[in-house]
Amino acid sequence: MTHALILPLILPLLFGSLLLVTHGINRSFKRCVSMLATWAQIPLAIWLVYMAGDGQLRIYALGNWEPPFGIILLLDRLSALMLLLSAVLASFALLYACRGDDQRGPNFHALFQFQLLGINGAFMTGDLFNLFVFFEILLIASYALLMHGNGAARVRAGMHYVVLNLVGSSFFLIGVGTLYGLLGTLNMADLAQRVANADAELAPLLSVAGLLLLVVFGLKAAILPLYFWLPRAYAAATAPVAALFAIMTKVGIYVILRVYTLIFGNEAGAVAGLANDWLWPLALLTLAAGACGALAARSLQGVVAYLVVVSVGTLLAVITLGTPESYAAALYYLLHSTLICGGLFLLADLVARQRGEFAGALQQGPTLYNAAVLGGLFFAGAISVAGLPPFAGFLGKVMLLRSAGTGMAALQLWSVVLVGSLVTIIALSRAGSTVFWRGSGEPASTTRYDAGRLVATLGLMLASVALVLAAGPLQHYLNATAAQLLDLAPYMQLIGGGTP
Repeated sequence: MTHALILPLILPLLFGSLLLVTHGINRSFKRCVSMLATWAQIPLAIWLVYMAGDGQLRIYALGNWEPPFGIILLLDRLSALMLLLSAVLASFALLYACRGDDQRGPNFHALFQFQLLGINGAFMTGDLFNLFVFFEILLIASYALLMHGNGAARVRAGMHYVVLNLVGSSFFLIGVGTLYGLLGTLNMADLAQRVANADAELAPLLSVAGLLLLVVFGLKAAILPLYFWLPRAYAAATAPVAALFAIMTKVGIYVILRVYTLIFGNEAGAVAGLANDWLWPLALLTLAAGACGALAARSLQGVVAYLVVVSVGTLLAVITLGTPESYAAALYYLLHSTLICGGLFLLADLVARQRGEFAGALQQGPTLYNAAVLGGLFFAGAISVAGLPPFAGFLGKVMLLRSAGTGMAALQLWSVVLVGSLVTIIALSRAGSTVFWRGSGEPASTTRYDAGRLVATLGLMLASVALVLAAGPLQHYLNATAAQLLDLAPYMQLIGGGTP
């Protein structure tokens, strides 16, 4: 048992606590500590990806309590990949925040670390109760981060966000309690065995518990009709917080992928494939609603927020296909959409800082002082997120569509994805032409762009190029990840302590 598995939790917990108890200390010191803790996650995550690359499952049993009785952390290819994604996104978001956004309210850096603790914990936990615990940690931190900087818009969006997630947490506890009462365990692999071997008379209650959890995870992932909190909340948040929040919906998608392949997967007996009948139509509707929302959005931040919804619908539709090819394609698209949407949130803030009182509103305003640089970045980000060559968005959508195969499901997916891409292109073209080409009068600001903010934005925007350059080896890793997800025997043996 290697202690490297617990470091993604120890680092943000330790440094977040340190920043909390020393909140009155020099701001530069807090920034250095926070940057050290966050950027250290990248080499650590790379090491964990390398470890997971051999295909072995690794667990960390806290207190040496062996599963299924103790608290365990699980490292496989999927969890390692998600840790690396969160580390890269958080590092550049924090770099942007350290250029002044962290001064808008108290304890920003401590909250940022606790947010990372919750996200990393959700990716690594091996049981449902501690998944609930880590959900609550990331949600409590996100409540404060969302309202960081004050403002009426943030408070309104924050109240909706808090109320909905409190309801979701209640449903989570009911679902988890039902499973524990029926099966006597919350270890995921142990649950998978017991669900598969459960008596037929328990199937209705198991279905209710599984669907309750699907509602909770659907709320986190922002599936129609549970996504209405997201556009307003993300558009109102400060830029680095919105960029970090780009991975929040992916936490919900990750958990859906984990729970409904392992616990309620094809070997779950009477409740096998529980989520598929619900997720397929809801995913397609979510994709369509997100594209229409982007077309109707009134600000740059609103457009990007709806693009997050589009990515959620696209990912869930492909995941529902349930094949190794669809899982690999979905994971590639997940990496791209998370990083590019995070970069677009930062870019939207750079634009808003140049437009004075117009900020990010899609109205004819003053000429941008740095229009060539910012406009070029927006154009590159727009064609990438819309799925046009030569960026990773194009490769991702080609992989998604190829994984659909043939038949009615493929026809539905192709139709919705391609029409959604067209609507996205129209929405981004409208936003870009309004902000960059219809400027009038003198620039509202003659301040050149901040170098640190520009570097942070470029770091996330260039991820689309990096994913293209690394497409070959990355695709090999993702194919292996998909195959590992669908092979339940090692999970049963290593975590559940039984035979498959």
